[in-house]
Amino acid sequence: MLPIVIALLLGTVSAFAFEPVGWWPLLPIAFGALCEIICRSKSLWRGMLVGWAFGVGIFTVGLNWIATAFTFQSNMPAWLGWVAVVLLSLYLAVYPAIATGLAWRFGRQNRVALVLVLGGAWAITEWLRATMFTGFAWNPAGVVLAPTPLIGISALVGTYGLSAFVVLLGGAVWLEFHRKWFPLVAILGLTVLLALLPSSSVPNDPLTVRKVRVVQPNIGQQDKWTPGFAQEAARRLSTLSGPPSPEPRLLFWPEAAVTDPLEDSRTSQHKAFTEASRTNMAALLGPNDRLLTGGFAVTSGDERTIDGVANSVIVLGAGGRVLGRYDKAHLVPYGEYLPMRPLLSAIGLSRLAPGDFDTTPGPGPRTIDLGLPWGKVGLQICYEIIFSGEVVDRNNRPGFLFNPSNDAWFGRWGPPQHLAQARLRAAEEGLPVIRSTPTGISAVIDARGNVIKELPWRTGGVIDAVLPPAARAPTPFAYLGNIIPLAVAFALLISGIVLGRRRG
Repeated sequence: MLPIVIALLLGTVSAFAFEPVGWWPLLPIAFGALCEIICRSKSLWRGMLVGWAFGVGIFTVGLNWIATAFTFQSNMPAWLGWVAVVLLSLYLAVYPAIATGLAWRFGRQNRVALVLVLGGAWAITEWLRATMFTGFAWNPAGVVLAPTPLIGISALVGTYGLSAFVVLLGGAVWLEFHRKWFPLVAILGLTVLLALLPSSSVPNDPLTVRKVRVVQPNIGQQDKWTPGFAQEAARRLSTLSGPPSPEPRLLFWPEAAVTDPLEDSRTSQHKAFTEASRTNMAALLGPNDRLLTGGFAVTSGDERTIDGVANSVIVLGAGGRVLGRYDKAHLVPYGEYLPMRPLLSAIGLSRLAPGDFDTTPGPGPRTIDLGLPWGKVGLQICYEIIFSGEVVDRNNRPGFLFNPSNDAWFGRWGPPQHLAQARLRAAEEGLPVIRSTPTGISAVIDARGNVIKELPWRTGGVIDAVLPPAARAPTPFAYLGNIIPLAVAFALLISGIVLGRRRG
């Protein structure tokens, strides 16, 4: 029983390796200690239970921001938020349990093999966690390296390859305690080499200076849907956006910045209302400006019924003309749609986000051409940005990504964790990322994953910046996606299995 308790404590402490605390060395140290506990386990089930306890600890602490969301839903008691966090963690911990079970099964007689199998299996199970049952890719192990120069490795091996690297780093330290010095020397040498390699070739000076303004209105979730608050929200957005500029500029507003529909396919009266809203917003735009704003689009089969409501980004030009629209594709269960709606609504468990209609999903990643001098933008709304390898239309590669989000109801831990994962997408794809959120953290991120400018949490303001250039050429990950990290992971796994036949 003691090893299980120790594994639980290890997971709990290692959660502080992630943002907002950011003590990243805690995670590889925890992996090293986890290797020792796996090695001492007496059976496969004990080896899996160790991983499951570790996962419960790391997810329960790391995902504490989910509990905050329940405080904004009047139909649910606040304490139910922590019940949800624990229940979700009990499920998510199954994936670490599979990884540690494989490490015990094939590596218990050879410590080097154990480390190799654990590194490969951990990466594979993280990919599975991001894929199964609509996926929940939050806080992969590799994201702890986002604030370090090692983020550049993700341009080659992606997030899941970076996670395997974190496991190997901890495993190498553990092997040193058992007088196996070569793995530690090898992994440290590889670390130095990869840290010195440029992550991607990015022009030092962009050929065209493209000015952007990112708006953060500091509108909390407790106010956003309050009746009558729309006018105050519009005032803040308008004031921060500023008057039209003679020079072309891009304006970015957060997810759902406008709570009234911006497109409505019902009656002519509905269409006229949305056109008037867009015209009012366009008063902020010069003749060559563009506004990218989060909003909603209503679809209807006839004049009376609503088929669906899409969580969208609308691209507006001068005069309120719609230049493009992206509908969020990867929806949040219980946040944007309610599984088993008739049953759960009857017992009072409505979804967390307000509204009576489930959100209609879009077709997937899309690129919209904004024209000169802006070029093409790829769009990912809110938590869509956390899914490695799924954020870009590879047949129509954009020049940058826009990630409007509403992190206003995710407490103190959610926003910085979200930002760290957006940084990984930038480094993987070799594309700058623009984030606009109502309460922070909004940011401009360059194509290497570095934060150029940001606005702090719960602060109103704007970011005025020059749009960073994309990498000169797509990164290896941008070409092949998760084929590379999965190939690396399976290579580690198979190598460990072969080596595990020998005692060591």
